[in-house]
Amino acid sequence: MDLLLTLLFPLLGYLSGSLPFAIWITRLVKGVDVRDAGSGHATTTNTIRQVGFGWGALVLVLDIAKGFLPVWLALTIAPVTSLPYVVPLTAALAVAGHCWPLFAQFRGGMGLATAGGALLALSPLAFVLCLGLLILLTLTVRHSARASVFTGVLIAPMLWLFNQRGLVFWAAVGVGLVIAFRFLIDWNRKYRELWLDREQQNKKDGTA
Repeated sequence: MDLLLTLLFPLLGYLSGSLPFAIWITRLVKGVDVRDAGSGHATTTNTIRQVGFGWGALVLVLDIAKGFLPVWLALTIAPVTSLPYVVPLTAALAVAGHCWPLFAQFRGGMGLATAGGALLALSPLAFVLCLGLLILLTLTVRHSARASVFTGVLIAPMLWLFNQRGLVFWAAVGVGLVIAFRFLIDWNRKYRELWLDREQQNKKDGTA
């Protein structure tokens, strides 16, 4: 039984994360693949570029939910006293599923919203702290990908300092490493609009 639960919830996490809502919604609304334009990723911001803010907000909620639900189920059902690693592993695989989705040729998003949902299921305070760290680093570094890499590396130590330990700490380790690895592909990416992650156009464009 323990072995079954060890496999079941992480698998559920990966399958939940693999639901490519940005791709499905953009295809439904506009008939295009969200990955064929903008950042090239299946993200909320790219959805906003393609089909507008309202649909992008829906994708954000759904991406948070697909991280929240499997972690909440693992936390509620799995015997965490005897299988403490199941919850962090479920969280990490939910984010991995979003980044490399089974149902979208393993080309997905960047994992921030799904990671946020996973942490929210464990501790709302941890969710707020990690969001604050991401915003602070983004405003300081002024480069979304690099700020996200640093956030992924720093969220677990930060939560430890704020006495957020146990399952939420190890979940932060797992999701943080996945996010840091995922965002490395955009390390040298140039940005024009920080909040929408749009690539910088030629200087003749004249847009800040």
